[in-house]
Amino acid sequence: MEPPPSRWRFPSAGQADGDGIVAVGADLEPGTLLAAYRAGVFPMPVGDRGPMVWWSPDPRGVIPLDAVRVSRSLRRSARQFTVTWDSSFDTVVERCADPARPMGWLSDEMRHAYGRLHRLGWARSVEARDAEGELAGGLYGVSVGGLFAAESKFYRKTDASKVALVALVEVLAGTDGALLDVQWCTDHLRSLGAVEISREEYLRRLDLALEAAPPTFPSPTSPADF
Repeated sequence: MEPPPSRWRFPSAGQADGDGIVAVGADLEPGTLLAAYRAGVFPMPVGDRGPMVWWSPDPRGVIPLDAVRVSRSLRRSARQFTVTWDSSFDTVVERCADPARPMGWLSDEMRHAYGRLHRLGWARSVEARDAEGELAGGLYGVSVGGLFAAESKFYRKTDASKVALVALVEVLAGTDGALLDVQWCTDHLRSLGAVEISREEYLRRLDLALEAAPPTFPSPTSPADF
């Protein structure tokens, strides 16, 4: 469902400063979030009480869908989990937001904003469940056309979030023009195949992805074995 348009207009991503900052402020309404992702911009606050900052880093981290590295040990680990889709979105976001985690920067405001986006059909989660059906890890992100902007992930059992990521890649790989955005590259993401591309190249690929048909994600009610 397309939400009402944002009352804010973002500057061009190409006008970002040297740190990749495009704008400061605005709001987290669904229309604002979608306008940002469609423009190649994403939100992340600075500090616990800082303002909302909108980013377009250069270079940008992406995961090429034909270059994901699945080690032998990861394939063994995958047999321990079952992958589900959109069955525990709010819980995945809550666990990604855990302040005890190094990347637990998600505020309550942001959690609620992505929850609204999920209920409108624009944000999705991928869950890895153990043999007892318990949530062992997962990720969530924003899906617009062929773009999947991965926002955060967590795990409670070794390799669980990696299993969720590889399952996501397998679905996206079936869509021509799909783009998996991971914002900034980390050593962990590089180990899975992430690379850096220029902002200019990212925006070119984004235009193609936004014109692509959305991926066919598995049903939330039908767990799929990895």
